[in-house]
Amino acid sequence: VQLQASGGGLVQAGGSLRLSCTTSGHTFGNKAIAWFRQPPGKEREFVAVISRPRGIHYADSVQGRFTISRDDPKNTVYLQMDSLKPEDTAVYLCATGNPIYSALKDADMYYQWGQGTQVTVSS
Repeated sequence: VQLQASGGGLVQAGGSLRLSCTTSGHTFGNKAIAWFRQPPGKEREFVAVISRPRGIHYADSVQGRFTISRDDPKNTVYLQMDSLKPEDTAVYLCATGNPIYSALKDADMYYQWGQGTQVTVSS
């Protein structure tokens, strides 16, 4: 199973980007698929997760601006990012796992990670 994240780039503040996370060799099934990000010099942080059994959840910092969705026939999860801010600048990574509800935002609960895609938001 491999995860491939793509769609990053350079955008001005207020702009939009759509990230994609595609799996090869397996389907997502009922796994949780999450996006995390790592800003320069900072810890990895949770962004959003989608899971059939456990729903959709967002970090407070992106709630109302980002939308996570999935296209099962394409084995792809998307992260639509609107109203981007300079503080959204980070490497964005997708991951899969089977965390319990209370651990959906815990990076340690995910066992398969993609390589990351850089998002840079200029002011």
